[in-house]
Amino acid sequence: MTASTTLTSRPVRAYAGYLFDLDGTIYLGDELLPGAAELVHGLREAGRETLFLSNNPTKNPQMYADKLTRLGLPTPVNRIVNPLVTIAAWLRKEAPGAGVFVIGEEPLQQAIRSAGFRLTEDPRDIDVVVASYDRGFDYRKLQIAFDALWQHRRARLVATNPDAYCPMPMGRGEPDAAAVIAAVEACTGVRCEANVGKPAGVMLQTALDVLGLSGSDCVMVGDRLQTDIAMAVDAGMDSALVLTGEATVEMAGLLPPERQPTLVLPRIDALLEPFRDS
Repeated sequence: MTASTTLTSRPVRAYAGYLFDLDGTIYLGDELLPGAAELVHGLREAGRETLFLSNNPTKNPQMYADKLTRLGLPTPVNRIVNPLVTIAAWLRKEAPGAGVFVIGEEPLQQAIRSAGFRLTEDPRDIDVVVASYDRGFDYRKLQIAFDALWQHRRARLVATNPDAYCPMPMGRGEPDAAAVIAAVEACTGVRCEANVGKPAGVMLQTALDVLGLSGSDCVMVGDRLQTDIAMAVDAGMDSALVLTGEATVEMAGLLPPERQPTLVLPRIDALLEPFRDS
């Protein structure tokens, strides 16, 4: 893959469904990225399904729906899928009735509580430790996880998302869930057994179930190779990398051919080209 061929990648088909990452793809901070509004409105006018995916577990789906609406993209809450949705589904299936210790912020705690699970900080009562993006992470929380996973050797370790950092405006970032996961794994020797955010298949399947579409009818659009694009590639689904966030043409070109995105686009609204040509 070379810069010249990649940057002229041109969508040759329209899809029934478009799955979008948010941070770095649709917006950055409180600003829509160039072309995002035109694209989403254009797709909806063409009768295409749109759904938004995020690995950020510090906000619930309603918060995302409200933000998109505020930015001029009115979106129903059922068109948002993030780890708060998928962790509840995972726990119901894999650990019914579990006592859960959450290293995470209040929206995540509330989502798990609302799903019917008992939150506990008693290591003798913890069946699952959920490691997540937590700006209140401290030694006390690490000690509870250590006791549950190593001292009592009864708990399982799962994660909301594997991201190393969360992108912020002006080129800033904040340490994300990967830092918390690494800290817990390092002191306990217990490996995280499941991730419910991108690139995990559970997040993609949840999104497709909401839309009622198959992966072959959809395209995943995002700015991160290790999450957005990898999730689509693993599912055999088309993907579009946009160059408005983390990844660059050079980074995409370093991947083996079978792991490269279907399209690499300088602006997200290039996805409207099949509709303009029709």
